[in-house]
Amino acid sequence: MGKLAIIGGSGLSEIAALSSIDKHVMETPFGSPSSALIEGELQGRDVIFLPRHGEQHTIAPHRINYQANIWALNALGVTDIIAVAAVGGIAADLEPGGIVCPDQIIDYTYGREQSFFSDDFSAQQHIDFTYPYSQALRRKIMLAGQQLSLKVTDGGVYGATQGPRLETAAEITRMAQDGCTIVGMTGMPEAALAREIKINYACCALVVNKAAGQTNSLITMTAIEQILNAGMADIKLLLGKTIEQY
Repeated sequence: MGKLAIIGGSGLSEIAALSSIDKHVMETPFGSPSSALIEGELQGRDVIFLPRHGEQHTIAPHRINYQANIWALNALGVTDIIAVAAVGGIAADLEPGGIVCPDQIIDYTYGREQSFFSDDFSAQQHIDFTYPYSQALRRKIMLAGQQLSLKVTDGGVYGATQGPRLETAAEITRMAQDGCTIVGMTGMPEAALAREIKINYACCALVVNKAAGQTNSLITMTAIEQILNAGMADIKLLLGKTIEQY
């Protein structure tokens, strides 16, 4: 029997429906995770919850200790991770409020520790990252969306940028030419680290704005927060239904 974790992104720093069983304050060989890990029950299933940016959303994307987060989840026996992310929409058909379950990543980040094995590397530590997301876990998310009659875009390319600033219009144009359909700041190295220690990993991304240059309007945090508040209700429904069939 597997054990599921949810990593919460912007707009999801807690899950009120999660009945708390235990609170794990942990230290790892790579330092401290973003916060204590909350273990509880959701839809009758044992679930671990970790807010990626900390309980008060105070950790910038490039300052997140991705190694410690993934290591701590592994230490608690987690076998599957659904990572929630707030993203910008690059593809023309992705409007704010839409949900995407991407199937590919392009990594534009730099200076982030990419591996658990950098200081003790051997050829055996190379991972096959052809398909960065678990297809089985993605199918569960897509099925849950169908059961809820939620429109969830099946597939897409997550362009992971460094942050914490938002991108320029020219950067988004380049990313679109590269094939990216959504843009976010936390997709890597989180996905690769999960693959290194054989944790199944999938992303559930909420589009909170059109990416830079895709409209004539400037991007404001006020507008993003309005979409976050409304869209995260759908994300929580989707998570609940996915967990029901996990």
